[in-house]
Amino acid sequence: MHAVNRRAARVAARCLVVPLAAAPLLFAAQPAFAHTDLVTGSPAEAASESRPPQTIKLTFSDEMTSRYAKVALTTPDGEQGAAGAPQVTGRTVTLPVKPGLPAGGYTVGYRVVSADGHPVTGSYRFTVEEAAPAPAPSRTPDPTRKPDASRTDDASSTPDPPLPVVAIAGSLFLLAAAGVSVAVTRRRRTRHGS
Repeated sequence: MHAVNRRAARVAARCLVVPLAAAPLLFAAQPAFAHTDLVTGSPAEAASESRPPQTIKLTFSDEMTSRYAKVALTTPDGEQGAAGAPQVTGRTVTLPVKPGLPAGGYTVGYRVVSADGHPVTGSYRFTVEEAAPAPAPSRTPDPTRKPDASRTDDASSTPDPPLPVVAIAGSLFLLAAAGVSVAVTRRRRTRHGS
């Protein structure tokens, strides 16, 4: 009788220990499931601006990684309106805009990755009512001027960091190990007739 009680206690202990050991991994994986959102855009979605903006500013609910920040501005004639690469400061991504852009509908597209590894993709439109005044032509060439870096790679080619995958895989492994332990214990009990 005491042997049966001891076995039952060992089985119960095994069934509790493994899930309890897996619990920290499951809680550690929770931030990976949190959804990062675009909080504000400047110009805002569906806004009607009197002149083309000098920058596009996107603020997200989580901090962004500069390595994976891709933002593009498409002009009414289908050209790229960016004057350089996006800059990341905390939760804000800023894209410089070319001067002298035309009036019409613009599209802001973005694909960024938050600091916890969550990719965020989206786009929105705004309208410019008047074209920017054309810049005055310079009479002497500017030796400090850099080549046009407005062409950016397609944002969809950015690789997603595998951080959440590791935590989830570890949790699933531990839960599978718990299931195997319970199955082996039941099989032993069946063989010994207890």
